[in-house]
Amino acid sequence: PVILDFKAGDIGNTAEKYAEMAYDVLEADAVTVNAYMGFDAVQPFFRGREKCVFLLCLTSNPGSNDFQRLETKEGPLFEVVAATAIKWSAEGSCGLVVGATHPDDLPRVRSIAPDLPFLIPGVGSQGGDARTVATQATTSDGAGVLINASRSILYASSGSDFANAARCATEQLRLAIEEPLE
Repeated sequence: PVILDFKAGDIGNTAEKYAEMAYDVLEADAVTVNAYMGFDAVQPFFRGREKCVFLLCLTSNPGSNDFQRLETKEGPLFEVVAATAIKWSAEGSCGLVVGATHPDDLPRVRSIAPDLPFLIPGVGSQGGDARTVATQATTSDGAGVLINASRSILYASSGSDFANAARCATEQLRLAIEEPLE
């Protein structure tokens, strides 16, 4: 799948143009969207079951704590986003961005959204552990996660051996993911 990780989040008519660009021009299969502005800013990205909207829930960056952990009367904001994603999934395929850098929270989010797919950044250079993700974030059937590792592969080498180094880093990640699932 082609995932456009651009964290869209704007008013409805602008979001509609972003959705057209993402799906019709770039032919992405999924997008990441910031739900902070509400349903009308996310709705244009729903295209039935053939496209997936990944809502930012608990991101992998250190500043995620600034807002995503704020307490509401329903619990931390990231838990409210996860519960809202369940409701919004009636509009089309919906998933959650949940950072590997929050291993203790992965089971909490999974318990709120037991069947939604998770896009999981933060493995590799940001310190998230693929084995932990594979055991803490998967659905009951051992699926439901797309683990993203960018920098650890992209910067595996800056020399003429880049292709081989990137392949080796990718293979190590694959093995780290598969091992706990066997």
